[in-house]
Amino acid sequence: MKDLVIAGQSIRPGEFKEIVINIARLPSRTQIDTPIYVYRAPLDGPTLALTAGMHGDEINGMEIVRRMLDAGHNKVLRGTTVCMPIINVYGFLNYSRDVPDGKDVNRSFPGSRSGSLASRVAYHVTHEVIPFIDVGVDFHTGGAMRTNFPQVRCVMAEPRNVELADAFHAPFTIDSPFRPHSLRQTAAKHGKNIIVYEGGESLRMDHHAIEEGINGTLRLMKYLKMIDWAPEPKQSTKIVWNSSWIRARTAGIFHPTVQAGDLIRKNQIVGDITDPFGESREQIKSPVMGYIVGLNNNPVINAGDALMHVGMDDHCKIHPNDD
Repeated sequence: MKDLVIAGQSIRPGEFKEIVINIARLPSRTQIDTPIYVYRAPLDGPTLALTAGMHGDEINGMEIVRRMLDAGHNKVLRGTTVCMPIINVYGFLNYSRDVPDGKDVNRSFPGSRSGSLASRVAYHVTHEVIPFIDVGVDFHTGGAMRTNFPQVRCVMAEPRNVELADAFHAPFTIDSPFRPHSLRQTAAKHGKNIIVYEGGESLRMDHHAIEEGINGTLRLMKYLKMIDWAPEPKQSTKIVWNSSWIRARTAGIFHPTVQAGDLIRKNQIVGDITDPFGESREQIKSPVMGYIVGLNNNPVINAGDALMHVGMDDHCKIHPNDD
């Protein structure tokens, strides 16, 4: 077996190494470093990247990778694991999705060595991680006060993505096109397959989403023959081919009567919006049959705000009015 070189450092079979990439420094001269934890098993196998913290406020993904490291799950029997618990250290320090210049790292790939802060972070990942991996899982959560029920997102026209998503076996697998200038799109251009796991919401621990993320990763590792055991899934994966948002028609206080993960029927009442002064109440009916894969937890909403993300699988398309 030849030595594996990541970010300019060589990792021999059976070796664990922490590699620190210097991204930049704060105005205070404090250095901003991003650690990469690499373990190479004594036996040959694929290289799997586990990345989180692309958005600094998405804590659940960071916790999944941290627990994988803490439990020693990264020390596989065959192959190599490359773990990055926090890509966007700037955002993590500021409880923010973005970097200080307001840009989104996951819209800045492949990046530039001399570009914006977000572009510089993306550049390091593009040149010092992507070329050396085979497959990866990029962990995310829902946005501010929006929770995503545990789900994998990938381009399902690519057979390899379907294999990886099926092995991960999250409650939902969503056919999702590439976001322009994202890590997933850039990796695909390099011939690497990265699936995205979404679970929970930003700045809030969701232990169910964390557990699903860990168990799914272990199942993926087993499928890749990196380990010999993984927990069996507790439910079947629902393949979501299409989705839509239920939006608020008026402003007010949002009272959902359903939960993330629920199956809802067409014309079902899924909540209501009340006037904060007690003068009105409007019922919210679902225009479609599907599963709630995302839910807005913010009680104060404006007209046009997204309330629920509803995903439709084959059953919903065949039986749209099924009771």
